[in-house]
Amino acid sequence: MYKFFFRLVFKRMDPEKAHYTAFRWICLVARIPVLRTFVAAALAPRYKELRTEALGLRMHGPFGLAAGFDKNAVGIDGMAMLGFDHVEIGTVTGEAQPGNPKQRLFRLVADRALINRMGFNNEGSAAVAARLAARNPVFRTTIGVNIGKTKVVPEAEAAADYVKSTERLAAHADYLVVNVSSPNTPGLRNLQATESLRPLLTAVREAADRTVTGRRVPLLVKIAPDLADEDVDAVADLAVELGLDGIIATNTTIAREGHGLKSAPELVGETGGLSGAPLKERSLEVLSRLYARVGTRITLVGVGGVESAEDAWQRILAGATLVQGYSAFIYEGPFYARAVHKGLAARLAASPYATLAEAVGAETRKKAAL
Repeated sequence: MYKFFFRLVFKRMDPEKAHYTAFRWICLVARIPVLRTFVAAALAPRYKELRTEALGLRMHGPFGLAAGFDKNAVGIDGMAMLGFDHVEIGTVTGEAQPGNPKQRLFRLVADRALINRMGFNNEGSAAVAARLAARNPVFRTTIGVNIGKTKVVPEAEAAADYVKSTERLAAHADYLVVNVSSPNTPGLRNLQATESLRPLLTAVREAADRTVTGRRVPLLVKIAPDLADEDVDAVADLAVELGLDGIIATNTTIAREGHGLKSAPELVGETGGLSGAPLKERSLEVLSRLYARVGTRITLVGVGGVESAEDAWQRILAGATLVQGYSAFIYEGPFYARAVHKGLAARLAASPYATLAEAVGAETRKKAAL
């Protein structure tokens, strides 16, 4: 039914307008007690065998919503109602900013993909922190907070901008993510170079520890799929060296060649980050390479082209303890998380592994042993 509705209504709407329309409906339903209970029962069934421990946190399962959908922490309960085991909000910047001029979001329906050049449009870390502080949760879920650089802040002053967001948001985060991999903020990806990344991550770690003294806030970094393999290795080594808690692999890609894109050339040629099904292969490659490098020393989160339970299962076998989706949610609709959970439970039952934790990295380890 959703796919029919998508073709009939959403496909004809501006993608960004469709996004906010659907998001408002989700948030509205989550505010109606009886209705939200009914929806959660239908869309968020729990599977005991999928319970996951990661980053020192206990979650209903391994599958969450990637950053970008809920930029300002306004719909956390709505997304939990739809079955996501964790919700990563943001990207949030030090100061509020409108993002890039519209149109800035494009659907590549033939490729089950999106191109976005949103530019970190958000209300800023002070407003988001206030909203999180006032939140009265309806559904228990893990909240990740993804932070990025304010556009007008020079690259040389990036660390201070990230620290500002950290000081405001760390207390409200179950885990914190440093985003240095979006292609839509000028100069941001330069921060992935280890000589820039080391002082940035060190400053954020110190700020989180200084701000939140009663617990350790897990810190992750999100990287691009466009990094060369040797740069992926360098980030992995740096993460271990700094005692980072995890790496999220991967963000969107600026590459267009080699993905077999079927959409119209003028659409494919839009600038911005490509996400969705075309990213599947490279994201999996990066994830497997990271696991081969770091093993179980840090937590890996697989994202990029996760359309189905099979995709999520392949991420787990490659080394991901947690898996995230976003673009496929646009195409699959409200039953997306339910289908992933049901399929994961079936695959685990049919596998030689007693738990999901045993399955993490099994395929990568097998390849390394050959």
